Amino acid sequence: MSITQKLDLYERLMRLDKPIGILLLAWPTLWALWISAAGRPDWLIVWIFMLGTILMRSAGCVINDYADRDFDPHVERTKNRPIAAGLVSKKEALILFAALSISAFLLISRLNKLTIALSFIALFLAVSYPFTKRFLAIPQAYLGIAFGFGIPMSFAAQTGQIPAIAWLMLLANVLWAVAYDTEYAMVDREDDLKIGIRTSAITFGQYDVLAILFCYVGTLAIMAGVGAWLKLGLYYYAGLLVALMIAVYHYTLIRTRERDKCFKAFIHNNWFGAAIFGGILLNYLDSTLASLRGL
Repeated sequence: MSITQKLDLYERLMRLDKPIGILLLAWPTLWALWISAAGRPDWLIVWIFMLGTILMRSAGCVINDYADRDFDPHVERTKNRPIAAGLVSKKEALILFAALSISAFLLISRLNKLTIALSFIALFLAVSYPFTKRFLAIPQAYLGIAFGFGIPMSFAAQTGQIPAIAWLMLLANVLWAVAYDTEYAMVDREDDLKIGIRTSAITFGQYDVLAILFCYVGTLAIMAGVGAWLKLGLYYYAGLLVALMIAVYHYTLIRTRERDKCFKAFIHNNWFGAAIFGGILLNYLDSTLASLRGL
């Protein structure tokens, strides 16, 4: 096998050809980077976190496929993944995971001690998440903590502390992750039932769509509370309104529980996260412009 072919397999293993995971990890981190800095984040920190997001999401995909190597061959959607298909060895996967994790740590090592300490928790969450599907009824909640841990880390990096608002935002992200990853799990429900993997789609059963809607509403309600706490303006709430409209659109897709439509809803969650960030960004831009006009 040529080097080019091997690199292509590693790219597939890291899911760089499917960037939705990176985006779902990046949006809550961006929410926190802007809110923790009142709209004026340190651009070096932004760069470190965005590059770290790519590295850690890639590492998470590698360790996920390593953990699921005995399950993936039996699932239609995952049977052709590099490890499941026998194209990448277990040793190669572990070496790649270590290289990605070390690279991410080297980035974080430029920041303060609190952020560095939190990075070890983030690594533990990334490594342990794939195994929670064996025993947790709703492993998607654990995923929400892992995918949202950039929130407390962002506050720590820019302020040296983790205020209560950061934990509220993390809770909002947990609910959002349960919503979008349940949509994802609905695609594989029949296969997961056969092989014994536990997912929220299975746990919620006939109430899966209702549970997803509850999680969307919970996410937006908490983020509205964050806005009230910080006295954010109309642009922020406009972003939440757009996100609500997107959630309603997702309901129209998933209500029939068709696989393709559920997967489409999952992918479309990129715009849900983007809408919230757009409201945050516009809010602080408006405040900055208002301050400049007052000079």
